[in-house]
Amino acid sequence: MFDLRPIVAGVVIACLPLVAIAQGAQVAFGSSPGDRDLPIEVTSDSLDVNQNENTAVFAGSVLIAQGAMRIAAPRVLVVYSSDSRGIDRIEATGGVTLVDGTDAAEAARADYDVVTGMIELRGDVLVVQGADAVAGDVMFVDTEAGTARVLGRVKTLLQAEARE
Repeated sequence: MFDLRPIVAGVVIACLPLVAIAQGAQVAFGSSPGDRDLPIEVTSDSLDVNQNENTAVFAGSVLIAQGAMRIAAPRVLVVYSSDSRGIDRIEATGGVTLVDGTDAAEAARADYDVVTGMIELRGDVLVVQGADAVAGDVMFVDTEAGTARVLGRVKTLLQAEARE
């Protein structure tokens, strides 16, 4: 009789990385580490500024650029530092696209902490890197390290390399 235990054990061991992916996937993101000291350019259809709250709301086809990184969304709230000399954070809502180099991500919203360089994307997150894709509920991007972590029922599609 043929013993299937070694084969089953091999299959289980081979699938262990997939279990880790389902719980949370660590992926590279962006072409190079971000530079938080670069200027941030914002274009939009309208701008409302509230000096008392140190905020500005950009609405209508908003595009944010900092170095190679781009964020596009219908509405963006910019929160300035208390001394109004810089930007503390950016909150993009209404369906967000984040592009850095050849990597792209989509989500319902994105919160960018300019001080720490961390970006949190929430709601139906989809990351595309060439022909590969990762989907989940939340993605945290570290612009300094060029890494991202996807959480919440992560689904990964990896394309096989073409054989000659």
